[in-house]
Amino acid sequence: MTAADAPTVIGDARWPGTLRPYQRDVLERLRNRFASGEPRAWVVLPPGAGKTLVGLEAARELGARTVVLVPNTAIQGQWVAEWERFERPGGARAGTSRELTDAVNVLTYQSLAVFDPDADADAGTDSRTTTHPDSRTDTQPETETDARSDVPPGTPPVPQSPGRRLLGRLHPNGAALVEALRGAGPLTIVLDECHHLLQVWGRLLAEILAELDARAHVIGLTGTPPTTLTRTESALVTGLFGAPVHGASIPALVRDGYLAPFAELAWLAAPTAVERDYLAENGLRFSELCTDLLAPGFAEPDFRSWLHTRFVEGVDPDTGERRSWPESAAAEPDLADALLRLHHAGHVPPPEGARLHERHRTAPSVADWMALLNDYARRHLLPGPGRPAANAEAFERVRAALPAVGYQLTRRGVRTGRSPVDRVLARSAAKARATVEIAAVESAAMGDELRALVLCDHEREGARPSARLRGVLADEAGSAWECLVLLGEDVRTRPLRPMLVTGRTVATTAEVAADFIAWVRRRRPGLELAAVSGGADTVLGIGAREADLVRVEGEWGSRTWVRLATAYFTEGGCQVLVGTRGMLGEGWDAPAVNTVIDLTTATTPTAVVQGRGRALRLDPERPGKTAHTWTVVCVSPDHPQGAGDWERFVRKHEGYLAVDPEGEVMNGVAHVDPTFSPFHPPPAEAFDAVNARMLARAEDRLGTRERWRVGTPYRDEVLPTLRVSPLPGAAPEWTRSVPEDAEVRPPGAVPAQWGIAMRDADPADRPSQAPTPASAVLGALAAACVALFCLALGLITGAVVAAPAALAAVERLVVRRARLAAATRLVREAARPPGVVAFARAVADALAATGQSEAGAEGVRLHVDRDGSYRVTLTGAGPEAAERFRAALDEVLSPVTGTPRRLIARYEVAPEGHPGGERGLAAAWLRYEAPYNRVAAHAVPAVFARDHARLAAFEQAWRRWVSAGVSVSGALAAQAPALRAEPGAATPVPVATTSRLTWW
Repeated sequence: MTAADAPTVIGDARWPGTLRPYQRDVLERLRNRFASGEPRAWVVLPPGAGKTLVGLEAARELGARTVVLVPNTAIQGQWVAEWERFERPGGARAGTSRELTDAVNVLTYQSLAVFDPDADADAGTDSRTTTHPDSRTDTQPETETDARSDVPPGTPPVPQSPGRRLLGRLHPNGAALVEALRGAGPLTIVLDECHHLLQVWGRLLAEILAELDARAHVIGLTGTPPTTLTRTESALVTGLFGAPVHGASIPALVRDGYLAPFAELAWLAAPTAVERDYLAENGLRFSELCTDLLAPGFAEPDFRSWLHTRFVEGVDPDTGERRSWPESAAAEPDLADALLRLHHAGHVPPPEGARLHERHRTAPSVADWMALLNDYARRHLLPGPGRPAANAEAFERVRAALPAVGYQLTRRGVRTGRSPVDRVLARSAAKARATVEIAAVESAAMGDELRALVLCDHEREGARPSARLRGVLADEAGSAWECLVLLGEDVRTRPLRPMLVTGRTVATTAEVAADFIAWVRRRRPGLELAAVSGGADTVLGIGAREADLVRVEGEWGSRTWVRLATAYFTEGGCQVLVGTRGMLGEGWDAPAVNTVIDLTTATTPTAVVQGRGRALRLDPERPGKTAHTWTVVCVSPDHPQGAGDWERFVRKHEGYLAVDPEGEVMNGVAHVDPTFSPFHPPPAEAFDAVNARMLARAEDRLGTRERWRVGTPYRDEVLPTLRVSPLPGAAPEWTRSVPEDAEVRPPGAVPAQWGIAMRDADPADRPSQAPTPASAVLGALAAACVALFCLALGLITGAVVAAPAALAAVERLVVRRARLAAATRLVREAARPPGVVAFARAVADALAATGQSEAGAEGVRLHVDRDGSYRVTLTGAGPEAAERFRAALDEVLSPVTGTPRRLIARYEVAPEGHPGGERGLAAAWLRYEAPYNRVAAHAVPAVFARDHARLAAFEQAWRRWVSAGVSVSGALAAQAPALRAEPGAATPVPVATTSRLTWW
């Protein structure tokens, strides 16, 4: 019977359970998409959200024969098992035959072409190349998976050469499957984890679908957010599926109780002493190169002079014409960012009109130096006719220094090479030791409930370290075996009965192996297994013998041993599984996992989402499950590339939302710790404090659950947020706590009434000589008392005539003191900084007044962290308006750099500058003097500075919420005595700002 003759009764099946609300919503939108005549759709749902069920239910509703393509055999089995849970009165079956004779046919992508999207060509590199079984790396699936693909070993991968059709170049087995698809009649094709198409062979599938377009509905399923795609990937996805159908986000599913509450944690490790010595030696060479580059006369022209001409003066190197900084920054953004970081380090002055953002307020990286050096070397250092001899010497000095940081200088410019430094950080022995510490702490907190997964890149290191790294890194540094040995040796973690499970090996301690073999014998009586010693010794030497490690071997394949080891782990036979992300990452289903320790170098969104997704599934046996995911990061201050592992850590968390210690759901590394910056790691002296905070969070799983506020409402919206932190020594009033619903009195009212900057204020606003009502009443009562006393005294002494004069003198004294006391209180109030909230509300009102936001000051929301920092967000106006607000507020609060387009003044009261302090300044005010006021200059945000009407709206909001003051152009501001005289005018507010994304 051919596939075309087989009856298809998929439409008679029924799901016996109840679909979740977000699943029903996705299915409804799929119906609408298909009803409109669009045959393709792309569904985005997080791991653990039930993508398999959604895909099968959508296919069932379409009623056509269904072909499901999946990445590996583990996921293949899950689809078959899920279909078997449906009620199937017509007998519709699911099968794995390439002949497509079943109602639901589940095949692997390898049925068409052999590939491995997660194989790493080297440490720290996310490979996106195809491969075949004979060139397997440790992260790839094992031989049983390849055997299932029915592609003979040695079959070459499908090439990706542009402009050539790939269908005609398929292996015969793949071509036969394509022919079966052509002859199967109407089809529903479900592409599970369809992000693989972006990484490996999307063009091949595009050609296949183009031939089936009139007869097939296509449903792509993925947990990878579309916002993480590159421009090329996004174009491919749009061509294959059209616009995505978004399901609920991970935070929404946690808040609704469909995924486990979780926390992202980090362990910061410093390299070992041997590694540190190696890094310091290499770092010294690069530091010497940077010193040489900045020295006068390094070449002709020298590097610093070239930077000044090229960027500060804005001379175009090709045309010789001058261009503005905005034009230069738009044309060469990477070079512009590198230049501003060099300015932040004090090496060059700022270009006119340049503004430093968070990404610029950090030390220049090696990549920054290399970007600028590449441009400089190509134009001035490369040997050529007419070049000075000193330039050729400089060329050789640079070429000799760059290999230490993983770069090469060739006649075509600076090229990236293989960095030994990055390998040391990625494979540092300190990371494996950190795994033991984390497992021990989690075990102490959870006891027998702990189920931990340690994810590594590889089981064994594929190649020995290079000669220059011998003695620095062990042969098996960073491997799963190394972790198993350390876990088995330590007295705190050996009782957790750790096991190694990869595509090649099952290994553990001798006592656990004996128990596991007995357990398997009860489950699978016909399966004979044995504990084999010696293998670990040959891999890792004496350490393995001390840990007493053995392999478990027998007549079984990886599909069998992964399933059995997972069940053993779930039941508590072992509490820690060590494996590779290729085997225990995507597609591995173990709801009992409640702790993940991530040692991998993979940073693709797919690897990140899938790895973390292992712990987010609800556990039916433990309804109160809370999950922790740890990332171990090795950072070295002894080398300019010492933050390479931190940069990987940052990439892992880009676009990923999680709850932070304050209970806010944030994007990026801020959800791990609010002090973390995506642009630089914490200083080494802060590592112990950071790790202590992480351990405290690990011990408080109940707190993690409470911070998620499960069951409370949400908008499922991500908005830009500005975090404002006081600088050391800053007055606490700058970020004083203000409740969200508080009515903050406009600070500008005090300066207008009490003479701040008297020389600029309107005379009508000066304080009146008349006493305030309170002081008048007080004076009258005092005068009456004094009059009675004096009258009585006069009657007794006979000096009645002195009473009126005494009364008048005392009254003047009391009234003057009352007025001075009132003025002193107002001086004290006026001297308080306006606080960040005032600036935020001024910006929000100005945006609303100019039609750039639907919300004004009432939309400003504040979250005050425990360290006194603010997180300021504009709500009620959408992400675009919130981003305008964040950027504008950042500009207002940030230091003034270069010559901005416009500045606006803010008047400050400085009682500490008066010899008499507060009372002295109050007395001076009462005499219409204000000699001790200061003026601070703030940059007018770009969204207001270029338009007269917008500028007027901003000035009005400024006067309402912040201070009296007008704006002036940046060029004229240099002539303003008040702005020029104050040395601190370039730093108007003693705070540091960082940009974040917050989920609401």
